[in-house]
Amino acid sequence: MTFHLQADNLAAASGVRHGFFTRKGGVSTGLYASLNCRLGSDDERGKVLENRDRVRRAMGARVLCTPYQTHSPTCARLDEPWDWRDPPHADAIATTRRGVAIGVATADCTPVLFADRAAGVIGAAHAGWKGALGGVLEATIAKMEELGAKRGDIACAIGPVISRPNYEVGPEFPARFIDRDPRNARFFVPSRRPGHHLFDLPGFVAHVLEEAGISNLADIGRCTYGEEDLFFSYRRNTHAGEKRYGCQLAVIMLEP
Repeated sequence: MTFHLQADNLAAASGVRHGFFTRKGGVSTGLYASLNCRLGSDDERGKVLENRDRVRRAMGARVLCTPYQTHSPTCARLDEPWDWRDPPHADAIATTRRGVAIGVATADCTPVLFADRAAGVIGAAHAGWKGALGGVLEATIAKMEELGAKRGDIACAIGPVISRPNYEVGPEFPARFIDRDPRNARFFVPSRRPGHHLFDLPGFVAHVLEEAGISNLADIGRCTYGEEDLFFSYRRNTHAGEKRYGCQLAVIMLEP
């Protein structure tokens, strides 16, 4: 059985279903054990499709749609479900379609789920540091507003993401953020290595959402790097000398 986590604010939104799925409950083995949903991995395609279908069934959805993610600031609008073989290149989705689960795949980056229950508009975004700094969260909110959402009515939840103690960055990294806004310095603390810092990605994502006018915001506070039994982690695998990695899905749907 698949296992997923939920945020209290989205769980309280009637007519909306969501889940931050873990790596548990799938059919993949070895490095990809067990609910690997990353289509771009070299896991057996049939197993990945079965894992994704288990997520779809757990949501009670007719279909599951995810984008081809490129760390972009692009949010796709879903009017009709697309074929998994030909998804749009985007890092977020917004829709008003009922019974269609939308989601993003992550393995350390931040999954963010959005819902305006009253307007019947939902969104899902994949926000690594590039996307969060580049505007993918603001783009998702704007796309939801195009579909009838009101910014003040949008509830957001931050799912499992690499935490600051496990996210060391090089000397040149903080300048990207501090040059944009000096207040961003607070998301960095010195690490043990000279000139290096630990970056608070979920804290920065929360800041971006709050600056964009989102007040109903939850963070489930789970670390992909630190909880190996529950989550895939790109950085953890990299530190272990492994280039391959799996992904978990964060999914949201308007009930039929």
